[in-house]
Amino acid sequence: MKDGRTHLAYKAEHAIDLETGAIVGVTVQDADDGDTTTIQRTLPEAAEQLEALAAVTDGAVVVIDEVVADKGYHSRATVRDLEMLKIRTYISEPDRGRQSWADRAERDAVYANRRRIRGGRGKRLLRRRGELLERPCAHLYETGGLRRAHVRGHEKVLKRLLVHAGAFNLGLWMRMLFRIGTPRALQGRMATIAAALNALRRLTFEATVQDWRQSVLSTGPRRSLKVLSIVPENPTSATGC
Repeated sequence: MKDGRTHLAYKAEHAIDLETGAIVGVTVQDADDGDTTTIQRTLPEAAEQLEALAAVTDGAVVVIDEVVADKGYHSRATVRDLEMLKIRTYISEPDRGRQSWADRAERDAVYANRRRIRGGRGKRLLRRRGELLERPCAHLYETGGLRRAHVRGHEKVLKRLLVHAGAFNLGLWMRMLFRIGTPRALQGRMATIAAALNALRRLTFEATVQDWRQSVLSTGPRRSLKVLSIVPENPTSATGC
């Protein structure tokens, strides 16, 4: 692990749609695989899921034409391969100092990626990536408690992760459908509505009682109630004991 401990670990990777914030691809791979290696599996997985969604909904096939990632995914080969696939890259570039180039295609792809991430649109996309990608990670692993999985094997871990990712997408769909902040916020709204109805009922009851008292006092003679206090004739103490 990063802190020096040894655990049986897996590497979970997500692909997020930057327009909606939905998780479109999830993979589980070996923990010692680098980001430049795992992206070669996660990106095709996201493309397959988008094609499957288009087939089910009878919609247009969504083609991935842009990839936004952090500097862990930056490498000459990765940027060049995506450029050859007609995919524009917005991958943060680590500070490697002055470089020497043997492959002209790699050089042109890296320079083009560098030019894009320094532009206004590239900076906006990178900020949006940090916003929409880190939230699902915090939801799944911190709040959802998926930092530790009590199953073994890539297949079983992936099943567990897909359930959590599906719950995240369901919550996103509920927020778009009901126009509320979170799915749990509906419980607070129901409690607020119940409290408002209870307050309205109490105000209506008090107003009705007040009207009834005024009508009784205006139509009939006034009557007073005498309150009797019973005190012993010779109290033995100030408290009457």
